[in-house]
Amino acid sequence: MKFTITEKKIKVSDEIKEYAERKVGKIDRFFRGEAEAFITFSSERGRYKAEVTIENNGMFYRVSELTSDMRVSIDSACASIDRQIMKNKTRLEKRLREGVLEIEPVDNFLPDEEETDFIIVRSKRFPIKPMTPEEAILQMNLLEHEFFAFKNQSDDNAFAIVYCRKNGGYGLISDDE
Repeated sequence: MKFTITEKKIKVSDEIKEYAERKVGKIDRFFRGEAEAFITFSSERGRYKAEVTIENNGMFYRVSELTSDMRVSIDSACASIDRQIMKNKTRLEKRLREGVLEIEPVDNFLPDEEETDFIIVRSKRFPIKPMTPEEAILQMNLLEHEFFAFKNQSDDNAFAIVYCRKNGGYGLISDDE
């Protein structure tokens, strides 16, 4: 497993970094190919936050834990990813294939304030791959996002968005053309 460690507004000891690599490295047993782990350490209001994102074959698994001890945050994050993978293991095996989503980040774009009243503070570009709504919901849940854009295989690759409804369940928005 390849590791990328980031520290935000906090300096973490090499011992903690090695501990995080050992704990997150154990999750590698779930993946066939080479996985990449992004570990971010930060501090919020005197508490320690460990955010772990794992990318494997275009699938992303993300979890963030905030506790009073950095080691506990790391342990809790690893346990959460384990649960997330085990909970979705059969869905992942049945429905997802290699390269479902490959994200390529682009540089941020900031327009001149004189041009418009609306200021875009962040812009992303990524290829939108065809998938079923169920695959899109699974990917959205794994990323812990509230919505997910995709091309709907069930509807002639029409652009669609799935989202979490406030009262539970999921919604699907698609083009009617």
